[in-house]
Amino acid sequence: MFAVYAKEPNADDPLASLVVGERPDPEVPDGWVRVSVRAASLNMHDLWTLRGVGIKPDQFPMILGCDGAGVTDDGSEVVLHSVINDPAWRGDDTLDPKRTLLTEKLQGTFADSVVVPARNVLPKPPGLSFAEAATMGTAWLTTYRMLFVKSGLRPGQTMLVQGASGGVSTALVQLGRAAGFRVWVTGRSEEKRALAERLGAHATFEPGTRLPERVDAVFETVGKATWAHSLKSLKPGGIVVVSGSTSGPDPSADLQRVFFLQLRVAGSTMGTRDELADLLSYVNLKGLRPQVGTELPFSEAARGFTDMLDGRTAGKIVFTR
Repeated sequence: MFAVYAKEPNADDPLASLVVGERPDPEVPDGWVRVSVRAASLNMHDLWTLRGVGIKPDQFPMILGCDGAGVTDDGSEVVLHSVINDPAWRGDDTLDPKRTLLTEKLQGTFADSVVVPARNVLPKPPGLSFAEAATMGTAWLTTYRMLFVKSGLRPGQTMLVQGASGGVSTALVQLGRAAGFRVWVTGRSEEKRALAERLGAHATFEPGTRLPERVDAVFETVGKATWAHSLKSLKPGGIVVVSGSTSGPDPSADLQRVFFLQLRVAGSTMGTRDELADLLSYVNLKGLRPQVGTELPFSEAARGFTDMLDGRTAGKIVFTR
């Protein structure tokens, strides 16, 4: 079958390992289902896979793509939940020590079809296209958990999003505005800040700008480049929720500020199947449509990877067939 895959790990030149070609058709074990992929979105996780992060060398070649939407063999239109749990696990899906994501041990969604456990498919909301639905399982699920499970924010409070144009950042703006929070955003360019405002941000700022007042929560996916500003922007007792570190994972912790102002730092990774079900219901009820910045055929996957690597994003990059 057609597939977009990583042939080997390459830390220094990840795109050199990207192949658009053919891979064997997957087998379908008992209790699993085959999904004919209609759309799948590109995530930073796919670049990390090309670099060999979070995956053992003997797992290559690996089909990329850790989320998606498509049609099962019985004709059902579905959205994929990408966290694959140990069958014996009970509890929060994201805390299972044996959990894995598609593309870590199991082949991903950038292909004609993907095979997942039956519990990992959920009905696609009728109001979403396949391309829009393909953003739900990673970027929007990560956002939903950050906002509604981890932050503790109440409607009327103020949130700051570090970064204006990525998949999680744009989802934070849209979900935050819909939930009744005052949404502030930082962005590196006028174009990126304008996008955030179009999506619902109440105000936007250049990175590192002193804000008009301190905020109740900061949402971080950038890491080292923005961490100091995130901590300085918080009210006493405020929280920073972090789900990524694209600029580096090792900023100064600024522990004196953390303990003196009683700041809280919460990590957040993906989300549970139940949270994805709630997210899909919420999106359907509110009529929300995720920001798809670029939609490309799978055959042009290299262009999408290059844009992400160079920071040329305006929402999600989605591959379709």
